[in-house]
Amino acid sequence: MNAASGGGRRLLTDEVLRQRGMTEPEADADKEGRGNVLVIAGSREVPGAALLTATAALRAGAGRLTIATPASVSMAIAIAMPEARVIALAERSSGGLGTEAASQLEDLASRIDACVVGPGLMDEDATVAFTQSLMERFSCPLILDAQAMTVLSLGTRPRGPVTVTPHAGEMAHLTGQAKPDVLANAQALASEYAQRWQAGVVLKGATTCIAFPDEPCWQHDGGDVGLATSGSGDTLAGLMVGLAARGIAPLDAALWAVRLHALAGERLTARHGRLGFLARELSDEIPAAMHRLCTGEDR
Repeated sequence: MNAASGGGRRLLTDEVLRQRGMTEPEADADKEGRGNVLVIAGSREVPGAALLTATAALRAGAGRLTIATPASVSMAIAIAMPEARVIALAERSSGGLGTEAASQLEDLASRIDACVVGPGLMDEDATVAFTQSLMERFSCPLILDAQAMTVLSLGTRPRGPVTVTPHAGEMAHLTGQAKPDVLANAQALASEYAQRWQAGVVLKGATTCIAFPDEPCWQHDGGDVGLATSGSGDTLAGLMVGLAARGIAPLDAALWAVRLHALAGERLTARHGRLGFLARELSDEIPAAMHRLCTGEDR
């Protein structure tokens, strides 16, 4: 495996990604050939999380998009995202997903190429119960974000590959560690829990650690404070699921998503400065960022 390494870690760079390559669809592929992606996200309080995640999935190159979201916000999301099929899920009075919501998606299990669960979902107990039920039905690559990640700390084991995307505070919650200890030992913790959970761990921060079971830990040092903005993590999760839907292996989907996300931030910083750009603007930068990473040429 080609990588730049140092100090027991593999450094994620543009050159490394070009060497690893990215699976490209055939020139005559239709939207099915570019992958079917399912985004389960949003709530009455945070409906925009579904839009941020779904937009990033399409910008990453996925061909067909389905959004499943609580019924109370489904119509607004459908209008805001005309590219998507939108499924209205049963919800509790708390705003969390109802126990029957996973069964509403059962018919999709054989047709979805990758799925992300969690951005903007409310009510942790409801989200955990829903995610556990979903994991019994779906064997495609799953990206778990926000409260959906809790299922792994409870011992739930997936049928297919899973990647989780915690920041340091969420990793502290999942592992019972203090946040300062997570920050001080990010690489070791990411590797330990990737093995323990048998899942990919993308531990986000100014330095992001990407660990997968039985793989060396990768480190990306190119994060910037401008990316520490509301909704940025939803965009990263969307990039990851969009790439996975295209048939890119979960580890490579994570590596490419982390670097694309950072490069989109770099492009916005060059135009606007380090602070003040919005998560919704990141996805617009992704096609040009992807072209640069694949070819070395700017657009």
